[in-house]
Amino acid sequence: MVQFTRRALLGAGATLPLARPALAAYPEQPIRVVVPWNAGGLADIVIRGIAPAMSGPLGQPVVIENRPGANGAVGTQAVARSAPDGYTLILANAETHAINPLIYPRLAYNPVTDFTPVTLFARGPFVLLTRPGFGADNLDAFLAKVRAAPGKVTFASWGIGSTSHLAMESLIKKAQLQMLHVPFTGAAPASTAIVSGQVDAMFLNAGPAEAIARDGKVKILGVGAAQRIPLLPETPTMAELGMPVNAENWFGLLGPARMPAAIAERIAAVAAEALKAPAVQNLYRAQAALPVATRPEEMRSFIAEDRANWESVLRDLNIQLE
Repeated sequence: MVQFTRRALLGAGATLPLARPALAAYPEQPIRVVVPWNAGGLADIVIRGIAPAMSGPLGQPVVIENRPGANGAVGTQAVARSAPDGYTLILANAETHAINPLIYPRLAYNPVTDFTPVTLFARGPFVLLTRPGFGADNLDAFLAKVRAAPGKVTFASWGIGSTSHLAMESLIKKAQLQMLHVPFTGAAPASTAIVSGQVDAMFLNAGPAEAIARDGKVKILGVGAAQRIPLLPETPTMAELGMPVNAENWFGLLGPARMPAAIAERIAAVAAEALKAPAVQNLYRAQAALPVATRPEEMRSFIAEDRANWESVLRDLNIQLE
């Protein structure tokens, strides 16, 4: 559950300090950002969008490496064990640093002590959509079809305990539904399954959903954000439809624990400037992703707040994994 406060967000136009003179030589080699999800999902799109705009000011390439698995835990654990020299970062989100610690009792990393916060750089809402030919033009029709076939209507997500999974579980509880969960290893394969008709419904990032809905491949029923979004101005929110579901995610950068604070500040400053680039803003707008920039300490506070919010949601849903 993503909650943004004035204190947590500075906005894409924030001005952040550059590194201390002692670290003026950083970086002296390419910087690797591990994306703990498959290529093609929104997490992958937004980091690949900002990486070129960061490479120029840093004077070194920002290289993206996809390492999916275990709801983002595989790639996240690898970064936690990396050298804290500023050359290996993790693309973090609600799954990796707020949800996983609450649902996996034996998680191989500590989201607080194993990482150095750097910056948030984007957030994005989800929409509820259905496969081609499902036969529900609005939320009421969708709920009626699910209730008529308890346990038979399927929904996709990008993993057990993912924000997509928990958004649908929230709807299931509110509407007193019975549905069958079909988890995938990422948003891209999950959305492919929806388009091909293998699965009936899912909560998907608004940008990718709008792209496939534009071609008539899926039907979007509602937006899981507090307000309607510019990309889909005619699509009502889930709250407007009488089923309030907070379905959003955030994206940020962290390094391993004990990474120098000055390096974290430098990367955060470069990311904040990169978010102003017209190419980045155009890409984010098309993906319904909102640019966000924070200082490292503000990101630390934000993640703690988000984890507390998800703890309340998970307690309500009674979800925990072995």
